[in-house]
Amino acid sequence: MKFTPETLPDNPLDLKLLIVELQAQYEKQVSLLIEQIRLLRHNLFGVKSEKLPAAGTMQLIPLFDLPEPEALEPELVIVPTHSRKKPGRKPLPADLPRIDVLHDISDEEKICACGCTLSRIGEEVMEQLDIIPARIQVLRHIRPKYACCHCEGVDDDGPTVKIAPAPLQMIPKSIASPGLLAHILTGKFVDHLPFYRQEKIFHRKGINIGRASMCNWAMKTAEVCEPLLNLLKDEVREGRLINIDETTIQVLAEPGRTPTQKSYMWIFRRGDPERPVLVYQYAPSRGGEIAKTFLDDFKGYVQTDGYIGYDFLDQCTGVRHVGCMAHARRKFREVVTAQGKNRKSGSADEALAYIGRLYKLEQDARARKMTADQIHAMRQEQAKPILDAFRQWLQKRAWQTPPKGLLGKAINYTLKQWNRLVGYLEDGIITPDNNAAENAIRPFVVGRKNWLFSGTPQGAEASALLYSLIETAKANGFEPYSYLRHIFQHLPMVTTLEGYEALLPWNLDRTTITRAVLDVED
Repeated sequence: MKFTPETLPDNPLDLKLLIVELQAQYEKQVSLLIEQIRLLRHNLFGVKSEKLPAAGTMQLIPLFDLPEPEALEPELVIVPTHSRKKPGRKPLPADLPRIDVLHDISDEEKICACGCTLSRIGEEVMEQLDIIPARIQVLRHIRPKYACCHCEGVDDDGPTVKIAPAPLQMIPKSIASPGLLAHILTGKFVDHLPFYRQEKIFHRKGINIGRASMCNWAMKTAEVCEPLLNLLKDEVREGRLINIDETTIQVLAEPGRTPTQKSYMWIFRRGDPERPVLVYQYAPSRGGEIAKTFLDDFKGYVQTDGYIGYDFLDQCTGVRHVGCMAHARRKFREVVTAQGKNRKSGSADEALAYIGRLYKLEQDARARKMTADQIHAMRQEQAKPILDAFRQWLQKRAWQTPPKGLLGKAINYTLKQWNRLVGYLEDGIITPDNNAAENAIRPFVVGRKNWLFSGTPQGAEASALLYSLIETAKANGFEPYSYLRHIFQHLPMVTTLEGYEALLPWNLDRTTITRAVLDVED
């Protein structure tokens, strides 16, 4: 309200009350602005880690208003005896080839002072790790020609000539071997080396391979690998749990869009622990229809963050939409951050204490290597009472907290997401948060900081396919270069569905493939 001399009250007491009211509003607005400034400065310059204080520290904060105190009896904590690791470096991998370098004394020194020959009683072995830079070689595919000299001139068509068929290649009539393709693609999609940097590396070795050629090879390789991507998508939808997340990507030459408009890279992760599968998918938008199209007729659990584009999942028949506790925790962490260093413990700390107790249960379950059924039973017995108490605490604080402040926003967000947040109680394979999807998309984010953008939508789609193959292989314990080289050697000859399925990571032996690559390099 805007005041003028005519609208101000004439009574001094009324004027004092008005000043007090305006001062209270001013202080409230200033407090909100200071919170936002502190949070902004922390986001720009502060530590990005979201680690909570140690579990023991969190328990010092009282948990008020528990409905049934007897249901939350103090836990018996067993402290193991102190142990210290023996100092020293870790042994080098046993599967690496060994080259023995003998350092022996001379024959004269092997004669004792008494005149007898010294006997060998043992040896001391010191191992060093030696690296030979990437060896570049040329594969010469030689096909001898055969002809019958006696048939010459007998047939009008000339002598009979026979030659072995040309070997099938990932990219016909190209100098790119399976090893070179695997090296280039591992360099970009695992080690985050853009093609222009790899071009310079090759040039230092006297090899001229342009970035345009590497880009073209990557797209043609993706075309050949398309059947593998389709199988990965089927595997994701056949699981019981799918984790979904997305991040931005810039595509320069996309029809109907400016180069500065945001596009998105989506990640769909099969959450079953026994068979992790990661599928990346490029899309020009962040709309929920992208996830809806991918899920198709999927039935099971879908875990996401609180983005509004996923709200359609709550109405999907046969789908249980599960939320992310890490995002709720992040809201309360922002409150603590915005309060500065000289703050006092408050409501945000109490909320973090509840969440900390939930994560302590999960940590103990992992340490004990519980099965999914055991985790489910543990959550029903121990986690559910904590969540019930947490919800009552949130509902009470919601009436006492200004909704526009960071604390009010954190409380309202958590209550709004509550039905999704408690979804992880229903199955032991579900985690409290969607960190699995966020971690899965991180390699793409790190790579994006180096290569910055994709030139065309086709290039972005090829990148998504190659990321899918590489990250799925890594999730199943494969070294990326070894896996790519193996499938590039065999893909050109595959003509059946069974042949493609045989190249999926869970149908291959890691040790055999790694040893085969080492033998080739030797």
